[in-house]
Amino acid sequence: MRIDLHTHSTASDGTDTPAELVRHAAEAGLDVVALTDHDTTRGYAEAIAALPEGLTLVTGAELSCRVDGISMHLLAYLFDPEEPALLAERELVRDDRVPRAKGMVAKLNALGVPVTWEQVSRIAGGGSVGRPHVASALVELGVVPSVDEAFTEDWLADGGRAHVEKHETDPFEAVRLVKAAGGVTVFAHPAASKRGRTVPESTIAELAAAGLDGIEVDHMDHDPGTRARLRGLAQELGLLTTGSSDYHGSRKTCVLGEYTTDPEVYGEITRRATGAFPVPGTGGV
Repeated sequence: MRIDLHTHSTASDGTDTPAELVRHAAEAGLDVVALTDHDTTRGYAEAIAALPEGLTLVTGAELSCRVDGISMHLLAYLFDPEEPALLAERELVRDDRVPRAKGMVAKLNALGVPVTWEQVSRIAGGGSVGRPHVASALVELGVVPSVDEAFTEDWLADGGRAHVEKHETDPFEAVRLVKAAGGVTVFAHPAASKRGRTVPESTIAELAAAGLDGIEVDHMDHDPGTRARLRGLAQELGLLTTGSSDYHGSRKTCVLGEYTTDPEVYGEITRRATGAFPVPGTGGV
């Protein structure tokens, strides 16, 4: 059983539509895929309508959080998407994305880069605009050779010359909100140091005590030594460990199913969730 619990569609910063994503997941030989767009659930209906027979969809989201000045992402699975408090917080984060992206465009213009808001908006399509869309604009203009190269201190990384902060949820509050909505929480790529400063293990321990369910261990941004260290930390703290591709379509080099989650861990996630249930495919449209 092959399970990938971290993917993105055009509902946020992926390049596959939700329908394309589930079809590609089936073609990649996955049995279970989670749709975890940034701070939004609006890709659910399209993904469910197109869900191929034999593929199960886990509904989720990747929530933007910040603790002690450090950005982090929290994967939330199988929560009630209409629960008012969590919905209001997601909308608050999403609504801040447009002025943030416009601020990055302004900073890039001041640095002599002729990027425009119209260009970034076109790249984002109808999705929740984010840094990867600005990064793609830099690639289009030939400023950087790849999206990853845009996430440096020269450009869009935390603290970079064109970086602009946005509203991000306190992770302890995020865990509380997701739990109240019947969901399960996993700390996404907790040791991805190339993205910027990472949360210390002491904070992960505090989050575990506050109800965090797991940490994403097997991920392209974690080398073998890091994965071993995180697995040991998870065992010490009683946390689940997941593996995921963090698939973004053509925007990143990772492929669906590059890393996967143990079926027993997936089973435990579904047992803990009360806000929603995995959706089995019936053939799609």
